[in-house]
Amino acid sequence: MSESTPSTPETLDISRRRLLGTVGAAGAAGVALGATGGALVHAAVESPSDASELSSVGSTEVPFHVKHQAGISTPLQACGHLIAFNLAPGAGRKEAAALLRRWSATAKALMAGEPAGNDTGVALDAGPSSLTVTFGFGRTFFDRTGLVAQRPAELDPLPDFSSDRLDPKRSNGDLWVQIGADDALVAFHALRAVQKDAGSAARVRWQMNGFNRTPGATKKPMTARNLMGQIDGTGNPKPSDRDFDKRIFVPDSGKPAWMANGSYAVVRRIRMLLDDWEKVPLAQQEQVIGRRKANGAPLSGGTETTPMQLDKFGSDGKVVIPDNAHARISAPEQNGGAAMLRRAFSYHDGFAEDGAPDAGLLFVAWQADPLRGFVPVQRKLDRGDALSAFIRHESSGLFAVPGGPRAGEYVGQLLLES
Repeated sequence: MSESTPSTPETLDISRRRLLGTVGAAGAAGVALGATGGALVHAAVESPSDASELSSVGSTEVPFHVKHQAGISTPLQACGHLIAFNLAPGAGRKEAAALLRRWSATAKALMAGEPAGNDTGVALDAGPSSLTVTFGFGRTFFDRTGLVAQRPAELDPLPDFSSDRLDPKRSNGDLWVQIGADDALVAFHALRAVQKDAGSAARVRWQMNGFNRTPGATKKPMTARNLMGQIDGTGNPKPSDRDFDKRIFVPDSGKPAWMANGSYAVVRRIRMLLDDWEKVPLAQQEQVIGRRKANGAPLSGGTETTPMQLDKFGSDGKVVIPDNAHARISAPEQNGGAAMLRRAFSYHDGFAEDGAPDAGLLFVAWQADPLRGFVPVQRKLDRGDALSAFIRHESSGLFAVPGGPRAGEYVGQLLLES
């Protein structure tokens, strides 16, 4: 969208960045277009030194060549896209290798805030904005490329769960790409670049778009909230934990060798039945979750980070955190230490046929082995989680995400050139 151009002087050149900086300096007073518009322009021209640079949100860069692919332990971004591809008929290992080379070159450039290939210009003027582009392989990828011998056992199909209402058309896929950024245009720019790079080698199978709270929207950094209003992610493993890498990443000595330093992503589209949930009184919502809605503290007391006292009883003789509370059932200590790094986006795709909002969670869980991370926890939730009455799992995927490429390499090179 072009900006209007004043008629005089001819040399007037006001960048959008400078104008926005001036608006920010003007304070919180509302500015009406028209009567005060000229005054704004005048101020921008007369006091260029007063204009401030954009915040660090746009300037933050995540490196591409790292031990583990970016987008796994990277802090949550405000905008996200998940997209799965199937290799086109007739495309095999050679075409897949060429595609991963293209995708890797594009991701490296865009994550550095630079144009890539035949750039669309969608994100002109923006910095990298914490952009990450993460690539993974689905189970069927190995059949289509003749690499079945290299397929990890960890990609065996997930078991069926009684609460699943899965749409096959929006599940699985040969290739998977996760895109995250703190600016919506930067994220969309990367999405379009990935789609264009696919060319004739691969076709989109499904795409999902999500969001999170924008950095700086709260007075201090806080754990994200989901669309139910609950703080979501309190119990996540943290990079500072002694066993974080063991839980989340395949070790250097792991097998197959091409998955060293990689991870496995379980992707689920979980619809929240918000009309039903929002009718439930606050006290009952907290019983379902096992935590306070206001601050995420466990019902057993303390703050968000206070360990749950699962054996604490109330004056009525019942446990304070109910037996079927989501936080209790999913706790690592209740699942033999099973843990995963949940790194989700919320989504809202309009309204369903019944008029209810089609909204919920794009659940992405990272672990070194899904059979020791996601599966045991989900099995237990499936048997008696109070939250199950308010959610519906509508799509599912499992992807092997190799380690980060070294300088001069592309993602998956060790697999495709083995």
